[in-house]
Order: sequence, then structure tokens, then C-alpha cells
Amino acid sequence: MSLLDTFKDEALELLQELESALLALEETPSDSTLIDRVFRALHTLKGSGGLAGCESLAGFCHEAETVFELVRSGDRKIDSDLVTLTLSAQDHLRQMVVAEMGGPAVDDEVTSELVAAFQALLPAKLMEQTVSNAMAKPSEQGFDTYRVRFRPGTGLFRQGIQPQLLLAELARLGEVMVVAQLDAIPPLELLNPEDCFIYWDIILTTAEDEDAIRDVFIFVEDECELTIQRVDDSGLLDHPDDYKRLGEILVERGDLPQEDLERFLKEKKLLGETLIESGVVDDGKVRSALAEQERIHKLRRQRQVSEQTDSIRVKSERLDKLVNLVGEMVTMQARLTQLAANRLDSDLTAVSEEVERLTWDLRDQVLNIRMLPIGGTFTKFKRLVRDLGAELGKDVFMQSEGGETELDKTVIDQLNDPLVHLVRNSIDHGIELPGVRQAIGKPAKGCITLSAKHSGANVLLTVTDDGAGLNVERIRAKAIEKGLIAVNTDLSERDVLNLIFEPGFSTAHAVSNVSGRGVGMDVVRQAIDSLRGSIELHSQPGHGTSFTIKLPLTLAIIDGLLVNIGSEQFVLPLAAVEECIELTTAEAAHSHGRNLVNIRNELVPYVDLRSEFRLNGQRPDIQQVVIANLEGLRVGFVVDHVVGEHQTVIKNLGRMYSDVSGVSGATILGNGQVALILDLPQLAERAERDEKGRLH
Repeated sequence: MSLLDTFKDEALELLQELESALLALEETPSDSTLIDRVFRALHTLKGSGGLAGCESLAGFCHEAETVFELVRSGDRKIDSDLVTLTLSAQDHLRQMVVAEMGGPAVDDEVTSELVAAFQALLPAKLMEQTVSNAMAKPSEQGFDTYRVRFRPGTGLFRQGIQPQLLLAELARLGEVMVVAQLDAIPPLELLNPEDCFIYWDIILTTAEDEDAIRDVFIFVEDECELTIQRVDDSGLLDHPDDYKRLGEILVERGDLPQEDLERFLKEKKLLGETLIESGVVDDGKVRSALAEQERIHKLRRQRQVSEQTDSIRVKSERLDKLVNLVGEMVTMQARLTQLAANRLDSDLTAVSEEVERLTWDLRDQVLNIRMLPIGGTFTKFKRLVRDLGAELGKDVFMQSEGGETELDKTVIDQLNDPLVHLVRNSIDHGIELPGVRQAIGKPAKGCITLSAKHSGANVLLTVTDDGAGLNVERIRAKAIEKGLIAVNTDLSERDVLNLIFEPGFSTAHAVSNVSGRGVGMDVVRQAIDSLRGSIELHSQPGHGTSFTIKLPLTLAIIDGLLVNIGSEQFVLPLAAVEECIELTTAEAAHSHGRNLVNIRNELVPYVDLRSEFRLNGQRPDIQQVVIANLEGLRVGFVVDHVVGEHQTVIKNLGRMYSDVSGVSGATILGNGQVALILDLPQLAERAERDEKGRLH
């Protein structure tokens, strides 16, 4: 992977982090941790951009970074205007990254406008300095460590200068370690309390240069002894602990003559203790030298760890190929298992079982590699909620729950568009205007909640708003107007609410940038169906609406239940299966064609798959009913025989069969035969429609 490719991946992550921190900062503008996150994202992006040769991007980041340096120092407050401006800069930076990768060029006029907007927020003196250096090549990036000795004159206090304020100012430049040196303090009888006898050794790790450090002491430099030495740069060493020894540091600082060091080394004792006991070097100087050693060792180890990190970037295409290969291995393992069972060879059976165990372990590990937390996707929607709320004049915020819940990357990638539709729909149709909310006793600020949690082999994603809820009668009237249902159609409340998923349905009064074109909710259902998931709608008038999406953890390999009907093989998703029971010919005849089976005094409807797929052949006297739980509803599926569990590698059927109802894919069995994977919710829904058609 090239340096530019690496920069692109890192930059996009930093921009997402920047957006997330900005949106959170707007809610709590005094949170110093969030301010540091914004500054750090801008600073790192500037440094990475400069290193990758993206100088215009690095210069642009510098403008925003300068303003947030003022925020960090307390010289400027966070407000909505600054957040909005920085979000616009974040969008522009994303376009600049795309442009660096060969995409459309950025608009230089927009760049200039944003730069001018940031510079307008600076004090006059600082703005002059910034303008003179605008778009200049950034300095060498990285964090360097300096050794600073600040020895003020004895008259420092009489000048009204407080040294602790200078040290605090120095601390703003980076991470500091301060050791006070007390060896110059005279005996009590000679001590003048108005004089300053203390001096300080400071170890400073900062991204600033020596001039920035010297500027801290600009008003006292003529009245003090100031020594600044860079003792470690941001480079990576093969041996991070290979730094100067204690004696070398003391000699380098002038605290210990070279000849004394050589004399003490010959005694082969602990140097620090020997020096202190001898009185040649006092305890404070030894402590500051040891502090310098410790800091450099720590920083170098951290750099080595970050360079040799335990995670690597891999293109998703490579992971997809790996998953495909594992899928082929699962198929071959099934073939080996069947071969071993037919041969009745104990040695072959033992090998087959071991290969099966290893294949299952490999399958789980490979699929886990593609699992990502959904929280990153949730975070992206905070910006959408903020901007869309402002566009519609609605005060609304977003909260999320269960962001650590993991899903297959393929599922997450395809989930973005349906979630966008749901969030936009909730804000446009659900959340009321602030005045309306207050008039009915609600908080003026509306809330959109995105949550995720595991449910067996599935993940439940929920989009909830605390708005007005759906109006059942208005939906029915609009459906009649659109010709989706007849005037006298008898539908339950749930069926009426589900009409919003029909193509062309919309309750918007006018076409806008947000809604009213009759495209949206039907697209959501199609997208969820393509992910082998389902969507359920709940609404309470005056209290809000909730959309719950049920998705499989992965789209590549599932645990299935293999069944057959005559000579045909089918696979049912095992996660939905509750139990299997027998159905005799007499019991089927006793139901008088209603397709109901009595299970422990509970009547459960079933789908006759032989009839559904129009398969010829003689039915066995005793058939099997596979009972599945479909969104809380128990439905049976009648088959000839249940073969058993089967590791199912899912294969797409191709465009020609993409619209086939009741089938979600196919798999190849160990004997080379193709088995269709059944879409149980679609089959149940189709059977229900057919039943209603017969009754009417």
C-alpha cells in the first residue's frame, strides 16, 4: 500500500473523528477533552498531509488548528457558528482528500472563503502572522523532546513575575516533567525572602519548535539563564532503550565534570547513589537526569509499538476473497464428510472429523475478521440529524445505544442507505416543530435514538423518534387515494401501517428536498430484504415511531437445516427453527384444508412446501413440519424429510433469479447437488396472501 493510500485511509478516519467530536462539542462546549480531540484530529491530519506531500491540505488544516489553539488556551469560546464553520471545513477537507486520490478538483474559491472565515476569528496580531505564512509548507511534523533549564535571576519576584505561570504556559505546548533544583538556596540566616534562588529542569515533549519554547520566556530571557536542547526527535530507533546513561546526561548539562564521572565509574557502584553520597551532585540534578532517561525510553517504546502495531490495514477485496475461499473449503469439507460416511473407513472418518473441526474454527475466525462495531455508522448520522433539523427548522438531537454491537462489514456497508431514509423520515414526518412540541407539553428538542443489540444469530437495529407518531386513518386514506387498497378493504392496524412500505406511497403535502416523491420507504424494505433481513414498525400517536430491523450477523456462511422434498434439497436458516414435529396424512386431512397443526393445544399455521413449489411425486405417509419463529409468529413448513444441520455457504442466484419470491440464495452440497436456501418470511407472507385470496 502506497504512502498516499495509507494517508487516505487515515485521513478519512480522522475526518470522521473530527465530525464526531465537533457534534459532541456543540452539546457540551466547555468539555476540554472534546476540544483536545478536535485539535488533535486537525493537528494529526496536518502532519500526515504534509508527510504525504499534500501541502495545500496541510496548510488548510493549519488555519482551523490555529483557531482551536485559541480555544484550548481559553482565549476563544466554542459557539454554534464556530462548530458550523469547522464542519464545513471538514466537508471541504474530505473533498481535498478525494482530489488527492485523483477525484474531482476542489473549488479554490471555497478554500479561500473558508480560510478567510477562520482568519477573521483571530486577534489582529496573530492574524497578520497567519496571513503572512498562509499556505506555507508545514514544518517537520512529529513530537520532539527538549531539555530546558530555566534559572531566573534573584530579582525575579521584585519584577512582579510569577515563575509558576511561565511553567504553566510551557505545559500548554505539550507534555512536561518539572524538577525543582534547590541547591542554590542559602542557609536560613542568609535567606532574603524577596529573592528567587530556585531554578528548574524541564523535560518537554512537544510538536512545537525551539522558537515557540523560547517565546514563553521572551519577557524574562534577559534576566535569566535559559538553556534549550533537543534531546530526542520523532524518529524510530531499533533499540528504544539505547539512550544516554545517567553520567552522560549530567556531564552534558554541565552538572558533573568528565573526570569525576570517570573516577566514579571505576568504583563500579550505583552511580546515582555514589554521586549523591559524595556530595558532588545533589539529589535534584540526579532526579531530573533520571526523569529525562525515563521520558525518552517511554516515548521511544511507544513509537516502536505504534510502528509495529498488532493491527494492519487490509483491503476489503482481499477479505472477500478469503471468505470465498473459506466457503469453498466448507463445501469440500462437507463432501469429505459424506465420503467418509459412505466408505465406513475409521481412519478416513477420523481425518474427516479433524478437518471439519479445523474448517469450523477457520470459518469463525475469518468471519470475525470482517465484524465491525456498528457505532462508527451511528456516529455518521449525528451530522445528518443536525443539518436536516436545521434545514426543517426543527430542534433535534441524536443519541445511540449499543454501538459496540458487531456486524459483518458487508452488512454495514449496505445498511447506510436504508438507515439514512429512516432517519430522514423520522425527522421530516415524526419530529414536530419546537413550538408545537412545547404546546403539547413535550421538550422543544426532539430526539432520534439509534440502538443495536444481539438477538441470537441476528442483530436488531432500532430507529426511534419521540415525535407525533403515525396517523392510521391518514395512511388508509392516502392508500385508497393512491389505489393501493380498495375503500372497503378490511385491514388490521399493523397492516395499515405497513402500507407506507408500498412503492409510491407518501403522505407529504408537497415535494421537497427531503420527501414527497414517493421514493423512500419501499427502498428501505427492498434493501433490508436484500440483506435477508426484516423490518417491523411500531407507532403510538403522540409518542413516536419505532422501526426495528432484524439482520443476520453475516451474509457469507450460515448454519442451516437441510431438508428434502422428493429428490429436491432445501436449506432453512437454523437460527429461525424452533422444533420439528411429525404430520401424518390423517392429521393433514383432519384440518379440512386449513393448513393448521395442533402443537400442545396451540394451533400453528403451516406452509406446504411441496404445493408451494409445485413439486410432483408421492408424499410420504409421515411428513415433517419444521416450526420456525418469524418475528414472534410461529409458522410451520412441511417437508418430506429432515436431513440435519448443514454448514451453508451462500451463493447468489444471479440477476435472472433475483426476483424469485421465497428463495434467498443457493448452496452446493457435498455431493455437488445444488440446494435452494429458503426465505421463510417471504414464504409465510405469500401463503397468507394466497389464503386470503381463496377466502375472498
